[in-house]
Amino acid sequence: MSDFDINGEIIRKLADLLSEKDLTEIEFQSGEKRLRIARQVTVAAPAYAAAPVAAVAAAPVAAAAPAVEDLSKHPGAITSPMVGTAYLSPEPGAASFAPVGSAVKAGDTVCIIEAMKVFNPIKATKGGTVTRVLVEPGQPVEFGQPLLIIE
Repeated sequence: MSDFDINGEIIRKLADLLSEKDLTEIEFQSGEKRLRIARQVTVAAPAYAAAPVAAVAAAPVAAAAPAVEDLSKHPGAITSPMVGTAYLSPEPGAASFAPVGSAVKAGDTVCIIEAMKVFNPIKATKGGTVTRVLVEPGQPVEFGQPLLIIE
């Protein structure tokens, strides 16, 4: 990217547009050059007043909740490279790109992510069998979110 000139004025205008329109990311492309600006947004949960509690008899101790598996670290995880909406087939009603049990090769399209009206194919990074699909068609996804597992 040595020949990619960064224009500070354009970056400032795009950053201002993020705040002005309350967006979390914006992408600009001109020919082969692409610039993506994103901001981290923290959403605070609303605080609710606790309801008065009557005297409660001792409750039995609940079993410890099972640990939530972090599938983004799984060696076969295909994760989302962007924020958008995941689709598992090329169009509504069509067969899924990679249903559970299907064999895929590295480079095969396994799903698509729509971001800013652009449909981006998500390719398998390795060959194998799809063992889990972790998203539903039309589900919003975040950057780095696991989409499916190939083993």
